[in-house]
Amino acid sequence: MAVAGSASDKLLGVREGFLRYFHDGLDRPVPVVVVPHPEAEAGHGGLVYSDEETLILARQRAYRLRSSLGETYHFYAGVEGGLHSIEIENQTHYFVHSWAVLLGVAGEAWGSSGSIEIPGRLIEGLEDHQVPLSVPGTRRRGGLISSLTGHLETRRSAVAQATLHALSTLFYGILESRPVRRR
Repeated sequence: MAVAGSASDKLLGVREGFLRYFHDGLDRPVPVVVVPHPEAEAGHGGLVYSDEETLILARQRAYRLRSSLGETYHFYAGVEGGLHSIEIENQTHYFVHSWAVLLGVAGEAWGSSGSIEIPGRLIEGLEDHQVPLSVPGTRRRGGLISSLTGHLETRRSAVAQATLHALSTLFYGILESRPVRRR
């Protein structure tokens, strides 16, 4: 499969999502080869600010790959982390999660990881447009998700979950899941 980007957390996360789906879910030992296709990262200086923007960016990357590579690969993946907000009782809550967009022989599917709320005390007093630039986390330590979960989850595990969810949607009704191994 071709993956837009060269960040190891994206590449390994996509690989883990595929392995979990095919090996653990279907009990089919299929070879999984992830081929990075580096491209310029978005120049926004932080997380993308809405699910819509995040999905558009991930889809654009997956479609650019397929467009430039033709039918070379079985799957093309675009994966992005993003920020989204929900307003409840006049208070805005901000969440971070990853989206995966897969293009394959069975069509197109999207999947998301679980959302993690950014604690209000970390962003108190900031304007909406400042939030994506001020969230904690470093690439070497698993990113924002790792920082917020005390290193129990990472950007890589979020990408794996988003990929698994996209594969589940893509093959729903086509391949029958038979979980035989417990994690």
